[in-house]
Amino acid sequence: MNVFPLPVPTPAYLPAAVLWDMDGTIVDTEPYWMRAETELVAEFGGVWTHDDGMLLVGSGLWASAAILQSRGVDLTPDAIVARLTDRVQEQLAEHGIPWRPGSRELLQELKTAGVPTALVTMSVERMARQIIDLIDFAAFEVVVAGDMVANSKPHPDPYLLAAERLGVDPRECVAIEDSVPGVASAVAAGTITIAVPHQIDLPESGAYTRWPTLDGRTLDDITALYHISTSTVSAIPGHPLAPIGSARNESAPLA
Repeated sequence: MNVFPLPVPTPAYLPAAVLWDMDGTIVDTEPYWMRAETELVAEFGGVWTHDDGMLLVGSGLWASAAILQSRGVDLTPDAIVARLTDRVQEQLAEHGIPWRPGSRELLQELKTAGVPTALVTMSVERMARQIIDLIDFAAFEVVVAGDMVANSKPHPDPYLLAAERLGVDPRECVAIEDSVPGVASAVAAGTITIAVPHQIDLPESGAYTRWPTLDGRTLDDITALYHISTSTVSAIPGHPLAPIGSARNESAPLA
């Protein structure tokens, strides 16, 4: 199990932690979820399209279950979540980790530098643990999964809980997300948020930094963004850091 005790304090020039979304950010499991949804709806005589699947990207599983019920899936929400998770886990076991471009390299560089990391996913814990176990290095100190919080993304609770368990201020953390609900959650928690669009485009915004891809991004880029963001908000009278949910600089240069 690649989840390990918390490291020594991070040097001041680095973010206190980097908080990672999983599906669509670290791994490209969205096609697995869509296949599972399509099969489940078809089992109950319905049709599930690609556009239907896009409605669920980044949402909590129990919210997704309600939508599937409205399309004719005659199962309880818990049963729907279990069926979908089982099917996605089967595909992971068969095909391995479908890494998103640049995610593995950046994650490993952060770990080598001693930056604490957390996995913040709306998938259930057993699936998150399966992916962690398939990673060949010590990837995360903390896991926050969809069945561990009362309020899923876009609520800030998942990211606030991850920061709390790491013992850090969320305003000193960088979060990496790919979806509208995920970005909203990370921004609402006060993190320095990086949006990396995948299935759904994310417009540029003063509330977060938009990177088209993680491919080629390094620790230097994370550090540059952290310093740009914290130096900008530290200039606000009375605020040593940004208040929860405040806007951040729009971009950071490649180092």
